[in-house]
Amino acid sequence: MPELPEMENYRLLLKNKIEGKEITDVFVNREKSINVQSTIFEDKTRQQRICAIHRRAKQLLFYLDNGHVLLLHLMLGGWMFYGKEEDKPDRTIQIHLSFGEEHLYFIGLRLGYLHLFEEKEVETKLQDLGPEPLDINFSLNAFQDLVSNKRGRIKTTLVDQSFLSGIGNCYSDEICFHAKILPTRNMNDLAYNEIIQLYHSIRQVLQQATQYGGYMDYPLYKGDRKTGGVEPFLNVYDREGENCKRCGSKITKEEVSSRKCFYCKGCQK
Repeated sequence: MPELPEMENYRLLLKNKIEGKEITDVFVNREKSINVQSTIFEDKTRQQRICAIHRRAKQLLFYLDNGHVLLLHLMLGGWMFYGKEEDKPDRTIQIHLSFGEEHLYFIGLRLGYLHLFEEKEVETKLQDLGPEPLDINFSLNAFQDLVSNKRGRIKTTLVDQSFLSGIGNCYSDEICFHAKILPTRNMNDLAYNEIIQLYHSIRQVLQQATQYGGYMDYPLYKGDRKTGGVEPFLNVYDREGENCKRCGSKITKEEVSSRKCFYCKGCQK
């Protein structure tokens, strides 16, 4: 499932492609991927300009000039492609928005969705999300306050969207590796210096992953060489049985609260 870096990468790339452009046409091929009747969805989005594209947690918000917002959550298996019809992937497309001769295709939205809301409805929809870990106001003091009475395993806590928004399976493991802390430990067992290190690791890992375009398998557009570029920089995620790049020990995989979890017993304590 795409996490904060993948969705932030999409946001930055799409900002240069479609922000300020008018949606010239709309096609809904799967009603279950939207939250209103397709005729209403099309009527409210067609001939509307994309005023801004924001990200909140793992979701993108496309603000239209009529006051409506398209809320995208790709969930597991969802992805996007932007380009001309002849360049589009040979995949089933659930929704696509046209911008003249170019189109934004939404693919793999079996669990994901593109919902239409009024702006105040979106605020209510997202109100239970925790702080954004890369927000300028998310300080070390704010993080210390957040974890002060937190219990439960570190892995489970990091992927809890009401605790921090945008972190999932991949980057929770990478963050713990960077901090040299086992993700199977409990939050309330962390020493003061470990809390400080965890905070800095959260920000550094997410910033680096965004810089390299996240781990999505498919380019966003023809000639896109950024999307998916972080894969060579991943240290533990999906590397079970491989040698640790830092200490040479074997990477371990186990399940933590029904989630796969990768770590190195050799250098994570």
